[in-house]
Amino acid sequence: MLAARREWRPCIYLTMVLLLCAGSVRLQAADGGIPSNEDLRHVRAIAEPQFSPDGARVLVRITDATADGGRHHLWLADVGANTARQLTFSPAMDKLGEHNGRWLGDGGSILFLAKRTEHVQLFRLPMSGGEAHAYDIKIAPIVDESQEPDAIPPKKVGDPPAPQDPVPLDIDQYEPAPDGHTIAIIAKDPETPGEKKQKDEKADAVWLDHEKHGKRLYLLDAESAKLTAVGVASDVAKIAWAKKSDRLIALSEGSNHAGDLGPAVTAWLVDLANPTHPSQVKELPATTRGGSWSEDGSRFFFRAQTKPDAPPGYDELFVLNLDDRSVRNLTAEFDGSLGGEDPLVAGPAVFQAVQRGFHRGYLRISGGKAEELHFDHPVVRGLQCSVRHAPCVWLGESGTQSPALYFALRPGQVARPLNTPSLLPAKWETPTVHAVRWKNEALDIEGILYLPAQAATGKVPLVVEVHGGPTGAFVDSFSPMTAHLLAQGWAVFMTNPRGSTGYGAAFAAANKNDLGGRDLKDIMAGVDAVLAAYPIDRNKLALMGYSYGGEMAAFIEGKTDRFKAIVSAAPVIDQQSEYGTEDESWYDRWFYGKPWEHREDVWRQSPLAYVAQAKTPLMLIQGEGDTVDPLGQSLEMYRALRQQGVPVQMLQYPRDNHGPLGANMYGFPSTEPWHGFDARRRLVQFIRTEFENSGGGG
Repeated sequence: MLAARREWRPCIYLTMVLLLCAGSVRLQAADGGIPSNEDLRHVRAIAEPQFSPDGARVLVRITDATADGGRHHLWLADVGANTARQLTFSPAMDKLGEHNGRWLGDGGSILFLAKRTEHVQLFRLPMSGGEAHAYDIKIAPIVDESQEPDAIPPKKVGDPPAPQDPVPLDIDQYEPAPDGHTIAIIAKDPETPGEKKQKDEKADAVWLDHEKHGKRLYLLDAESAKLTAVGVASDVAKIAWAKKSDRLIALSEGSNHAGDLGPAVTAWLVDLANPTHPSQVKELPATTRGGSWSEDGSRFFFRAQTKPDAPPGYDELFVLNLDDRSVRNLTAEFDGSLGGEDPLVAGPAVFQAVQRGFHRGYLRISGGKAEELHFDHPVVRGLQCSVRHAPCVWLGESGTQSPALYFALRPGQVARPLNTPSLLPAKWETPTVHAVRWKNEALDIEGILYLPAQAATGKVPLVVEVHGGPTGAFVDSFSPMTAHLLAQGWAVFMTNPRGSTGYGAAFAAANKNDLGGRDLKDIMAGVDAVLAAYPIDRNKLALMGYSYGGEMAAFIEGKTDRFKAIVSAAPVIDQQSEYGTEDESWYDRWFYGKPWEHREDVWRQSPLAYVAQAKTPLMLIQGEGDTVDPLGQSLEMYRALRQQGVPVQMLQYPRDNHGPLGANMYGFPSTEPWHGFDARRRLVQFIRTEFENSGGGG
């Protein structure tokens, strides 16, 4: 249903640069000021900082702007000289570029993934110079459905046996051992020539939940390229190496939508001396999401679902003592939320990404005590330390500053920026930022209000934004979309109503079986608080949201007429039809149970139930390939509003799934060159038109 299990926005780090490449064309802004809609097509992103073992260099992933194809590349920042240079380049055939960069061993080489043939390959680039070369990783087919007894087309007498020659693997993810001798690889069983022939002949029916091709774990010798299969059941999702490189823990999610029935993770301890016979670590629960080993290998720190009743994906940090098999909660007293990063172990300390309100940073846990670290920026991500535990790097940003790479001797200490590609094509206007707090039904609620320069001389229109999730949150991070809305002369108000992360488990659970109820009232109470204290034109209010934000926008459509325009992107409209057509339903079940057992609750929490009261002009934005909130949801709302005689528009974007369309629309890099541009152009014009229709211009 509801957005992704975790909102897509916090998972993306961005940086902005002026694109000076030959052939890069800047279109004249057709609306507002700086940044224009076209400017957002020239935003690049930075992510995945990786500290070299000697602490002298940092490997980062830079993503090209949408206007230049949205491909990834690896850059190298030199800490001492404070310089940066591009390390990898993509041939024209590679549409995704180089990503998942890692240092190998002592830092003499780096590894990365790229698709320069028909397959995603693992490449090794020596830092002493020379070209990157791909490991030639092939296996004999494990699964060949074309050879099943009931395969179509049927085998004929005298048909030659299917070839069993080794076939290339498509690498899904990998992780090198700390000593650099072995590389753990996760790859899906490859398609065989016989299976390809079946597809070519259109014998390609899908037997749901009977997929035999799984994601499996292999060990690759970094020098000889010898490949060893590991005896862990598919689908393998994550791996964590012990510091001594002699063991690893692998997490398997099961196959064929096992997670739709509930959490299904199993953990396996793999000893490199006997990798074909792993042992199950039964103390790690089915909700385990990732972890890290202690320096001496005696403990394993991991994230898993909190014990109190909370939405799926609301984690705590635990530690497993591998000697006595005891498990202890390390964050039971923390009243914020854990971030989506795995714990980082550096010497005796463990660093865990956390969120408190609109801030994201890290807890330092050592000696049984947890200390929340102070950083110079409200949002910090991607903390990495050298193998010698000092110094460290991270990405820092705020609502008024795009992300940058920072270096310090210790996490939380005074940091200095490291040189990375230029951030902005020009100085974007810095908004005035206000923290807004209010109460609703005894709950303390927070929001952030961004005011444009025009607010200094008069009242301005207001766009209210609702985040995805609902188990998500806005943080004080840099947003190209917010900057673009401000350039129209509009204020932007972001709220974290009940159900948001960053305020403890009870707050995150406060919207259970109440979607579109008191969380909606929290937002409206926040709007009233802003109208009472800031120069906002109460006759020019608009609201927009993506995913659960789009769902909330659809609730607003049928529950109030206070807004002049509403934009609902990738929404849930009917919980019952959504439940049966989305990719997984376990998340939704926590909120309202099985629809056939709770029909009244499900209908009450469906925006479609209130469409008879709808009056406000509404725009729907939807990706055709959305598997989280499928296309049919927006179509239901579009049809209903048309039949009710309510002004409605719908934009439908081919190929785009849930996360990619949202990222592109909000100004982050994408391989789709025009979808985000088109969505922004149309929604801005839609809101402006409705403001103008209310009188006094937009």
